Amino acid sequence: MIKKEWEEKGFVNEPIPEGIDLVSEIRKMCKDKNAIIMAHYYTEGVIQDVADFVGDSLALAQKAAATEADIIVMCGVHFMGETNKILCPNKTVLVPDLNASCSLAESCPADKFADFVAQHPEHTVISYVNTTAATKAVTDVVVTSTNARQIVESFPADEPIIFGPDRNLGGYINSITGRNMLLWDGACSVHEKFSVEKILQLKAEHPNAKVLAHPECKGPVLKVADKVGSTAALLKYSIHDEATEFIVATESGILHEMQKSAPEKTFIPAPPNDSTCACNECAYMRLVTLEKLYNTLKYEWPVIEVDAEIIEKAVRPINRMLEISKKLGL
Repeated sequence: MIKKEWEEKGFVNEPIPEGIDLVSEIRKMCKDKNAIIMAHYYTEGVIQDVADFVGDSLALAQKAAATEADIIVMCGVHFMGETNKILCPNKTVLVPDLNASCSLAESCPADKFADFVAQHPEHTVISYVNTTAATKAVTDVVVTSTNARQIVESFPADEPIIFGPDRNLGGYINSITGRNMLLWDGACSVHEKFSVEKILQLKAEHPNAKVLAHPECKGPVLKVADKVGSTAALLKYSIHDEATEFIVATESGILHEMQKSAPEKTFIPAPPNDSTCACNECAYMRLVTLEKLYNTLKYEWPVIEVDAEIIEKAVRPINRMLEISKKLGL
């Protein structure tokens, strides 16, 4: 297939030779090309198992920047590839499918967000890491779901703040800090679908189970959770807590690592409030397949490109977050 057709599809659509051991070939290419594979917790288990590092988006980008690899393959969604490129501008950053977008990042177009920021010139702009590079470029400081509360509380109590793009995470931070941040009206389509009713039904069926919820979920869901935290925080809690059953209200890809880390425990995915779908998977994350990963390494495409001016502007709020985190001892 010619390159033009690949570009139209957004991924390399070459057929895989019959009988090939994809995992072995992928690992061999990584060695030969000095490449590393980063996989987000929300990708399929087979992708996580073949990766060099598995984790949250920013942690993966930081890990990539610290390696000596020439090629970074980011198995996740598009903005994660951009974040890798921002922190690794001199490395080649690949993604298995350019179509793997993010509903949360898409809910905050950079031009509209910039207009919103311009309408509130006295506000400090805090953006969740789940944004495009262009949106980060109009941000003062980036946060993760792990450090959002501490970063927000590092500013004076009366400081006017814009928080974007996730209204649920921002609302949660407002509720636990007493702040009144101005929230951009964006959300993750997967986390928006969880309902208190269905979680409570599961809880009735599993009375000893603890509820784990990501702060991208709606407020009522967070109120019934035993633990609210990032994917990494929920994973850690599930491993070390004495409970043996957990109802997990986040993208179901995390259950793979939870089950690997605590095989003796039971993990139950919270279903979405959608009668047409029994799963809580991110369709974008599921675009990343082993076959596409193989072709991505073989042909070294698709490549993530970020304008140098955007990189220069987008790295500043990330560095500011790291500086604040260091001061706070996070």
